[in-house]
Amino acid sequence: MKIHKEGYTSLFFTLVFIFATIVLINILWSEQSLFHYIVYGLLGVLFIMILQFFRSPKRQIVPDINKVLCPADGKVVVVEKTYENEYLKEDKIQISVFMSPVNVHSNRYPVTGEVTYFKYHPGKYLVAWHPKSSTHNERTTVVVNHPKQGEILIRQIAGALARRIVCYSNVGAMANQGEEMGFIKFGSRVDVFLPVDAKILVKPGDVVKSGLTTLATFE
Repeated sequence: MKIHKEGYTSLFFTLVFIFATIVLINILWSEQSLFHYIVYGLLGVLFIMILQFFRSPKRQIVPDINKVLCPADGKVVVVEKTYENEYLKEDKIQISVFMSPVNVHSNRYPVTGEVTYFKYHPGKYLVAWHPKSSTHNERTTVVVNHPKQGEILIRQIAGALARRIVCYSNVGAMANQGEEMGFIKFGSRVDVFLPVDAKILVKPGDVVKSGLTTLATFE
């Protein structure tokens, strides 16, 4: 299993914490008991949870200029027409994917095109499915200029547990469909804003995979 580079620091400090805890309980209570085995088991579960959170599976992604690929693993929580008021300033179809702590948290570009806008917004840490999380939480906004459909907006949103969003986008750079756009730690959400005439292929409740599930197609 490949581990994402964003997880190296977290895994290192997790191992330090586990080692220090084991040393401490053996200093305080040198005789092995059921208590020791319970603590060892809990520490093992903690390490496995952190390890699986930062896993980075390889995927065979087939780019298609007429498709919008899912940017994140998780569950679709929103499919609705809404007014995008940060950059596009017009009605769009919003599709939101919620990532729980057990999902892969690497995010991918849903379409190919030039990055025309990027902005990081500090903010709160409401639960990611909260309606106000799109405008109140820590988030990044990336706009990719699709060669046929114009500008597509992607927003990474931190959740209640997340405390760090990583985004690799730079204005003027080329975004390639299916390539990594960034990473969000420990529960979060990604929104995609599409033209209102896009053909939507998912609905709330659908389980989706980044780079593999098609969210919509362009007529």
